[in-house]
Amino acid sequence: MSRIGKKPIEIPSGVEITIDGNTVTAKGPLGTETVTVRPEIAVKVEDNHIILSKVGTTRETDALYGLSRTLVANAVHGVKEGFEKKLEIQGVGYRANMEGKNLNLALGYSHPVIVEPPAGITITVEANTKISVKGSNKQTVGDVAAFIRSKRPPEVYKGKGIRYEGEYIRRKAGKAGKK
Repeated sequence: MSRIGKKPIEIPSGVEITIDGNTVTAKGPLGTETVTVRPEIAVKVEDNHIILSKVGTTRETDALYGLSRTLVANAVHGVKEGFEKKLEIQGVGYRANMEGKNLNLALGYSHPVIVEPPAGITITVEANTKISVKGSNKQTVGDVAAFIRSKRPPEVYKGKGIRYEGEYIRRKAGKAGKK
């Protein structure tokens, strides 16, 4: 039995939950998120808590139990507080700025790299080298941050590129040279 799946999800004030069959919809100050739960998992609301329970006892049901609870909990957290990923740019001449809603990156290429955020995602730039990606859907925030990082991932010799805040880059030694 999943220890994660058994935990009830508390509904914070300002968040409205509606359950329609296998679809859980969370509506809050930051937007609306919808999660479709598999039919092997039952969802109900009891005294300001969302409770998930298994319908069957197969291996697949056991595997989906904790996952379903986490997806619903992330939707509730996302509409109330939101999610954020921070990126850092390192390298001489590498910088970022906003042009309207789009992110303009100068990453050492012969052309600027323009990143257009999807709906529900906001990108902000602080001090030309710090990028912040915010939104109510955890997966979309992570996907956009990974997409931005993929435009110039950190290289292993000097560490230049775009990295997550606090990410450790394992460095390689350069050439030994002649003796």
